[in-house]
Amino acid sequence: MRFTPTRAAGLAQLDAFNAGGAAHYGQRRNFDLGAKDHSNVSQLSPWIRHRLITEEQVLTRIAKTHDLTQMTSFVQEVFWRGYFKGALQHRPSIWDHYLAGVDRAHDAVGTLYADAICGRTGIACFDHWRDELVTTGYLHNHARMWFASIWIFTLRLPWELGADFFLTHLLDADPASNTLSWRWVGGLHTKGKTYLASAENIARFTDGRFNPVGQLALTAEPLVEPFEHPLVPLATPPRMPLDDALLVITKEDCTPRTFMTGDPRGLLGIVHPDTGMSADFSRGAVEQASADIVATHDWAGQIAEAANRAGTAQVVTAWAPVGPVASALATAQSTLRKEGITLSQGQRRFDGLTWPHATAGFFKLKKKIPQILRDLDLAKPPAN
Repeated sequence: MRFTPTRAAGLAQLDAFNAGGAAHYGQRRNFDLGAKDHSNVSQLSPWIRHRLITEEQVLTRIAKTHDLTQMTSFVQEVFWRGYFKGALQHRPSIWDHYLAGVDRAHDAVGTLYADAICGRTGIACFDHWRDELVTTGYLHNHARMWFASIWIFTLRLPWELGADFFLTHLLDADPASNTLSWRWVGGLHTKGKTYLASAENIARFTDGRFNPVGQLALTAEPLVEPFEHPLVPLATPPRMPLDDALLVITKEDCTPRTFMTGDPRGLLGIVHPDTGMSADFSRGAVEQASADIVATHDWAGQIAEAANRAGTAQVVTAWAPVGPVASALATAQSTLRKEGITLSQGQRRFDGLTWPHATAGFFKLKKKIPQILRDLDLAKPPAN
């Protein structure tokens, strides 16, 4: 699979999945068939993560061909991404503690960490997944869970460093999905509930390609943290018109004009000057949405300069969930305000319908999925 950071490529993959694997997704989705064959899953996540295609668009196209009530597994997987974003939005301190944990852990690791990130542990499946990740920027979801479990419970490495490794290399690297998934494996997200990778499970769902008998931890004591992350009320940003504004494109949403109205005075794509496969994909996604793109840590200065060129004091961007982009925009906003420039963020309908139900476990949101689908005009109302 070649992942190209364009909307056209995302739509082509969506159409291919819709015509092929979608009908059988529920039966084969848990099998990791190897780097050369992920045909049993959608492989849409890199494009959805950057919103080159959106969750709502995916569900809409699938619904034209399939009955969504018969595709429960796939529909729920789409909503898991929205759930994680909403959950981190409700508890943003998790992100701050994760970043601090990465810094602390880097000061304490030794050769085992180097072996893990270089694929030299001697655990064949783990080393293979490391190589696949670094080479392709993608891993099957089941392989991600196994990898995280082995990292935490067999290698006993800090979970924050594993999450950081994924965030660096995955093309679909998302602060919420990545951080909370690693916390879920370790027993921090759903407190006390861990995910233990077993040789039997790996052998079964890799069709016997791997069978690490005797190499994996047999128990998984949950990780603990001596504090609670407070629940923060969600902001409810209005839909922002683009008229007379500078539109800023970030990797959080590369197609904001699909839900915002009006014509902007100018466009600016902005990214951090990171390197690597994941960063390259993000830059490409932003670049195809805006020919004027800068890679910088000085977001306030670049946005102000672009706004002045466009002759406007209004700047609009799509909502950035908790993560590096949100932090950069928050820092820029305080500086821009002093220069008389207003920075506003608009929210997509899918997020507005999904995030409020992400205050606890996924089950709370899961119960709301039928109603959300109706609100999105993707399901028929229940019969009387």
